[in-house]
Amino acid sequence: MDARGIIGELRRGEEPAPKELAWFAQGLADGTVSAAQAGAFAMGVCLRGLSEAGRVALTLAMRDSGRVLDWDMDAPVVDKHSTGGVGDCASLVLAPALAACGVYVPMISGRGLGHTGGTLDKLEAIPGYSVGVDEALLRHVVADVGCAIVSASADIAPADKRLYAVRDVTGTVESLDLITASILSKKLAAGLQSLVLDVKTGSGAFMKTVEESRALAQALVSTANAAGCPTTALITDMTQPLAPALGNALEVDVSMAVLTGQAKGPLLDLSIALGAELLATAGIADGEAKLTKAITSGAAAERFGKMVYTLGGPLSFVDDWRRFLPEATVILEVPALEDGYVVQIEGEALGLAVIDLGGGRRVETDVVDPAVGFSDVVRLGDKVVKGQPLLRVHAAREEQAAAAAQAVLGAIRIGDKAPSNVPLVLERIS
Repeated sequence: MDARGIIGELRRGEEPAPKELAWFAQGLADGTVSAAQAGAFAMGVCLRGLSEAGRVALTLAMRDSGRVLDWDMDAPVVDKHSTGGVGDCASLVLAPALAACGVYVPMISGRGLGHTGGTLDKLEAIPGYSVGVDEALLRHVVADVGCAIVSASADIAPADKRLYAVRDVTGTVESLDLITASILSKKLAAGLQSLVLDVKTGSGAFMKTVEESRALAQALVSTANAAGCPTTALITDMTQPLAPALGNALEVDVSMAVLTGQAKGPLLDLSIALGAELLATAGIADGEAKLTKAITSGAAAERFGKMVYTLGGPLSFVDDWRRFLPEATVILEVPALEDGYVVQIEGEALGLAVIDLGGGRRVETDVVDPAVGFSDVVRLGDKVVKGQPLLRVHAAREEQAAAAAQAVLGAIRIGDKAPSNVPLVLERIS
């Protein structure tokens, strides 16, 4: 086998055999396949597509290109993955809540992508927290705490790291087959026994329509189940930010408010819905009640604090988290220009405005400012009067705050009539 032959098959509309896909994935991992060949492969898959069997074969090949973890625990090993949205910090609430329910959560997460925030960037707003751990430490934290939110090590699905970088510069990111293989190769390499997927749809998501989100959810669920990992998906609303904050430290703050019982709302509701779905898939009944108790009793917050300390953060973080989180030097309220109801929130525009503030990356080498972003964001249907704050901008400099305020006024629309309520969970895919 060689790369040219496999690429030629794709060009002719022929699907490579599983052993050929396995060879190509290993070539991506060890450098046998060149960057040009990787790009041609990605374009071939993007244009020609794969059958369900081919998608499963590619996913398993990319999983097996590196280390695949195996767990010997006294309870299920589970995880959740979100396709990305703005103000989506559910992982910070869900992982410790699940751990408090008695399951184990080795949550391998990512950094910000496009206009969406990244879980790892959020956690790095906590002083000392280390997302880069070796396998020995990961196993220790998961066994001792019940959860660990970390980055993938270099030997987890290395074929995906290589192919993803090529996809980003060859215009093939949107391929359903490549998205599925990329997401699941890393999750399956973590040795999971159950997985729940949060597939976002709406203005703040990558998939803007329910139809697009449904197609992705179906591809992910069917592929994961065929690969031997019981998986379901919830298609959830992202026509507005999930939490009332965007930005790394600000999202940690609202997550801690939920974990300590000081706040409710969509972030809490979705975390419980996803967790209950995951526990049910793992064969654990009454998940909603168990998760609610884990949060209201303080057990979930205790797990989060223990995870933070074990991974290098402050010992007393949960007790006084705002003392440890960085704060922006400029805070600017953005007032409504008229009376009315909030009828539209362009989540992608808000996410890009956070990047302009320095809260995300335009290129991989950019340094993220963890303190900047938006807080106290209004929700769809809120009634506002002229001069009432739509949100607060947190910025490093006044000119950045002023530019962000203009972006906000373009992203949040006021109308005469309140919009219809959109449910938080739109569909379940199994």
